Amino acid sequence: MAFKPISAYGIIGDSHSAALVGLDGSIDWACFPRFDSPSVFAALLDEKEGGLFQISPAVPSQSRQRYLGDTNILSTVFETETGEVEVVDFMPITEDGRPGPLNCPHEIHRIVVGERGSIPMLCRFEPRLNYGQTPTLTTVARNGAVAAGEGGCIALSTDVFLREVPGGVVGAFTVVAGQTIPFVAAHGKTRAARVRFLSTPEKLIRTRRYWEATAAKVSSSVHQGRWREQIIRSFLALSLMVYRPTGAIVASPTTSLPEDLGGQRNWDYRYCWLRDAAFTLGAFYRFSDPQEGNQFLRWLLQQCKVTSSQPKVLYGIDPASDTREHVLSHLDGYRGSKPVRVGNDADTHFQLDVYGEVINSIATFRKYGGTVDHQTWSIVESFANTICKVWKRKDRGIWEVRGPTRHFVYSKIMCWVGLTAAAGLAEQLSFGTEAEADRWRTTAQLIKDEVLDKGWNEKLESFVQHYGSSHLDASLLIMPLVGFLPGDDPRVLSTIQCIRERLSDGGVLVRRYDTSSVNDGVSGPEGAFTLLSFWLIGALIYAGEVDEAEDLFEQLLGYANHLGLFSEMVNPATGEALGNFPQAFSHVGLLHTARNLTAARLAEHGGLPVPVGAAE
Repeated sequence: MAFKPISAYGIIGDSHSAALVGLDGSIDWACFPRFDSPSVFAALLDEKEGGLFQISPAVPSQSRQRYLGDTNILSTVFETETGEVEVVDFMPITEDGRPGPLNCPHEIHRIVVGERGSIPMLCRFEPRLNYGQTPTLTTVARNGAVAAGEGGCIALSTDVFLREVPGGVVGAFTVVAGQTIPFVAAHGKTRAARVRFLSTPEKLIRTRRYWEATAAKVSSSVHQGRWREQIIRSFLALSLMVYRPTGAIVASPTTSLPEDLGGQRNWDYRYCWLRDAAFTLGAFYRFSDPQEGNQFLRWLLQQCKVTSSQPKVLYGIDPASDTREHVLSHLDGYRGSKPVRVGNDADTHFQLDVYGEVINSIATFRKYGGTVDHQTWSIVESFANTICKVWKRKDRGIWEVRGPTRHFVYSKIMCWVGLTAAAGLAEQLSFGTEAEADRWRTTAQLIKDEVLDKGWNEKLESFVQHYGSSHLDASLLIMPLVGFLPGDDPRVLSTIQCIRERLSDGGVLVRRYDTSSVNDGVSGPEGAFTLLSFWLIGALIYAGEVDEAEDLFEQLLGYANHLGLFSEMVNPATGEALGNFPQAFSHVGLLHTARNLTAARLAEHGGLPVPVGAAE
């Protein structure tokens, strides 16, 4: 097996964990039973040692993938000289968001369906439990096979005859038109059950019903015209990244996919960043039932204890998570990109912006129908008061630099956003005291005045990454989106122009900053950051350049993969996907931008203006 492009995968999941399925029918990434659990299949990070579960024709074939309607059920169709076969992949999920009974192990169901002719097929089941750090013994058993090791066990149920080979088991079989052959991989099982007892047809129906109901929430609020398909797919992708038992939202279900091939910028994103989650919730609120946020807010209170004066930047998806960063040196990494990291040391960082982003998310929650009770208000009050105390401190910024701390301009802007939103909530809800709200407004104005003074570089005619810097940072494209300055302010327009000239390829792709001149503590280049392309488009909308914004949006949609999924980054030279995949931030950007473009077009015809604060 050779490494496939990062974009050559679809994702399935059960809102507890997820798996990536390649165009060649190989599951090359899956962690059980949770997003942050050790991998069972990780050929994505090491084609020899990672492990895989592949079902595909045993002869040369061409393949294509699609999702079954508005669901996260994946179909891979293979065409050969002798016929056509479909492999349907899903992880069962019931209507309440739970994958079967609470004591039931997570399962991957794979249904082989003969569509035309007769096709020889091959199943390869080669798990590597615990990231492949310790041996996994896979043996043929009654009703299938069982793999066991220090990392637990997983059973494969099938009626196909299997035989043992080095590293796993294989099964050769033939499928003919009209024939259906199911396979089920069940985590935590020491014995393989009869495959017919695992109720694949019934679970497929329930799973399809669940995802269609999820998508229907969006369909009822989204215009049925342009970009509906992209909006639905992004919303469903984001829904896969919610860990249902606690409400935590992972930034991505993968780890260590490189931001530059062969480079060191490889990070574990299988945790909940308060920043990413706040932005994601903004999308959920706007496109679905605002009560989607209730569970996350409970998680903030109960799991993170964020009413303390200094919450962490990121958390594990539940209290048992271990976020300590270490390297898996036995894995070669995607196309030789080392190191492969597990855990993320950003949980020890001080990053000012998260306070503002969480407060703003709660304000958005209320704006779209959510109820802010006294417990939720305690988050707002605590975070706002903390901003007043610490906003003058240096931090590591939105990009979590591992170099020197700085007075990052983006961080200060988001402090202003948080205090402005908190004061607004206090007035709307009659919570807190008038003196407290006045202090928040006064401090917000102090922050704004300082940013306009120290964050502006007169020589460049642009806002810059941090005070006293000559480095540009594309995160500052957010200024008009959150209302810090109007979109047609000359300073905003000049900043947009400078970023496009120095951090863009001349089109829609935008880099975060110049890694060759900024000391961020990590060596090597990186790709263009997908979310920032959406922010560029958003900034152009607020600047009144709607036609150009729409043209760039259409260009950017072309960087999604064949299923409409976006990675964290894109190689500007080749268009190749880079970074963890799929990425929540990228899909959040798509949802907000599609919404704002639609609003801008409606405003041209007498509709409501584009909403301020549409980036959170």
